[in-house]
Amino acid sequence: MENKENKSKKDKHDDNEEYRKEKRSKRARTRSRSRSRDRDAKKDRDRDTRRKRRHSRSPDAYDKRRNEASKVDEKKPPPEKKAKDTDMLNTRTGGAYIPPARLRMMQAQITDKSSMAYQRLAWEALKKSIHGHINKINVGNIGIIIKELLKENIVRGRGLLCRSVIQAQAASPTFTNVYAALVAAVNSRFPNIGELLLKRLVIQFKRGFKRNDKAICISSASFIAHLVNQRVAHEILALELLTLLVETPTDDSVEVAIAFLKECGQKLTEVSSKGVNAIFEMLRNILHEGQLDKRVQYMIEVMFQVWKDGFKDHPALIEELELVPEEEQFTHLLMLDDATDPQDILSKLFTSP
Repeated sequence: MENKENKSKKDKHDDNEEYRKEKRSKRARTRSRSRSRDRDAKKDRDRDTRRKRRHSRSPDAYDKRRNEASKVDEKKPPPEKKAKDTDMLNTRTGGAYIPPARLRMMQAQITDKSSMAYQRLAWEALKKSIHGHINKINVGNIGIIIKELLKENIVRGRGLLCRSVIQAQAASPTFTNVYAALVAAVNSRFPNIGELLLKRLVIQFKRGFKRNDKAICISSASFIAHLVNQRVAHEILALELLTLLVETPTDDSVEVAIAFLKECGQKLTEVSSKGVNAIFEMLRNILHEGQLDKRVQYMIEVMFQVWKDGFKDHPALIEELELVPEEEQFTHLLMLDDATDPQDILSKLFTSP
């Protein structure tokens, strides 16, 4: 009897378990169908919204929008035309690099030689030619370079020539005597070019002196010294420059003065021995005061020995660079205070000859 009761309870429990499983599966199917209905309803709503928007666009509204778009396009500026080759030269610095063959071809295509484009092309060609000649010069070919340079329109490009020579000398100080010989040869034929270059050098030296820039002072003073050797600059300028450097001595100013004296001391001794004696007397007083650095004091002592030897290791001119006869030399009497206007516009813009 007990076995029958237990069996009936077990069957009842199994029936309940199956009922619960079936109920859970029904709920799961119901949730799935509900989610599916929600997705379908959302799709329908989106489709209806798109359909309503599409139908709301009447032909009149479409035409109105199209007309407004065309009006906006009409207000836009027309596309720029492709720049011509000559436009590359219309910038302040001359534009992009143009190969010489391309430059000549562009020049040949322009028939009106008085036009702005042709003049700019001619200016670019002159600048490249002058710069190329200056970069190639040395003791061996200086005569050939001077002849080639005189074939160019250096009167029109005098600002370019002066700037190119000054830059080349600052980059290669060991060739300063060569550049000075070139300037002397050009100065004998065109004194205004020599005066312009000397004026720019003096202004550059004064700027470096005010800024305590020893490198610029030495570079400019060295070039001026060799121009004194070539009789382009007067010895009064050299003595005035030396007096400025040693009257209020500092380590840098005395060093620049010694470098200047080594370059043109021999020439100054020939033309103005009293002036050189006065400069060395000032150096002797500076040495006795002993207020400068030991290195600078040693440089002054070495300078006295060089003076005693007659500057034999620092000749004013070498035979290969004596290009201008004495009767053809033109000396500029330019003082430190006289150099005020470097005429930089001659280097930046093309001008009439």
